[in-house]
Amino acid sequence: MKKFLPVLLFGLLCGNLMVFSQSEATYSINYTSTWSETTHPHPGGNFPASAHYSKLVGATHNDQVVFLEMGSLATPGIEDIAELGSNGVFFSEVNTAISNGAANEIIDGDDLSSSTGEINISNVVTNEDFPLLTLVSMIAPSPDWMIAVNSVELLDTNGDWKPSISIDLFPYDAGTDSGVDYTSPNLDTDPPEPISSAQGVAPFSNEKMGTLTITLESVLGNDDNSDSFLQVFPNPTDGIIRITESKGIKSVEVFNVLGAKVLQQNINSNQVQMDISSLRSGLYMFRIESSDGTSVVKKVIKR
Repeated sequence: MKKFLPVLLFGLLCGNLMVFSQSEATYSINYTSTWSETTHPHPGGNFPASAHYSKLVGATHNDQVVFLEMGSLATPGIEDIAELGSNGVFFSEVNTAISNGAANEIIDGDDLSSSTGEINISNVVTNEDFPLLTLVSMIAPSPDWMIAVNSVELLDTNGDWKPSISIDLFPYDAGTDSGVDYTSPNLDTDPPEPISSAQGVAPFSNEKMGTLTITLESVLGNDDNSDSFLQVFPNPTDGIIRITESKGIKSVEVFNVLGAKVLQQNINSNQVQMDISSLRSGLYMFRIESSDGTSVVKKVIKR
């Protein structure tokens, strides 16, 4: 469960973040890998003992930005992921898109230390302004191979959040290194070539690498955001946050920009005052569970 990087500009534009003009959806993501010597037999029998995936990373965004696209050249950020499993440059690209109003949040998931297994990411929160999802992970070791999805539509044609999306993933070549095997020495492709499918290209077979499942966990609609039920103030805050909920508050969890829980308080009351002055300045996600079991996620800026 890792995600989120600061979006201070979002807070400045929206003012009081307890009122939203659209619904918010919370998704969970599961990638189940079936990549192995059995599904992708190596021509020389040299399937790597150290086979693994780098961190599954990405962003929620809109159609004003494309982070990777099959048939187009890889950005420096995508090149670093595909060749090195390094995410810093990609995160910078997403942060630029966030500043430009084209992306909402960075998704920073776990890696997978083996060729088979699962990567799970929870609490991916987005809204109707950012209904697209992009994800990418390095197939490792490799010259520049990766799994990826580009601009997956989370809204259906009626404008409703899709309850579940399942996608079989296949290998892609980032077009930045000309190595032909998992452990080939570095050989830069000059000039770079467009991102292309590596399905059926040795050492890969025509089989999928695994399956990505995106599941809708909850939707917070306009009615649910009504001030008559829940208030979180002041926002932005210098340290003291007050929360009132007419239905009663069971608990409050606070997550930082990486998705790590930094604070939790059990309440069982209609109001609570929390001191977050010890936390660093930036964006935090408050998950507020009501006494009736429903949960609301609020974005709060700590100055």
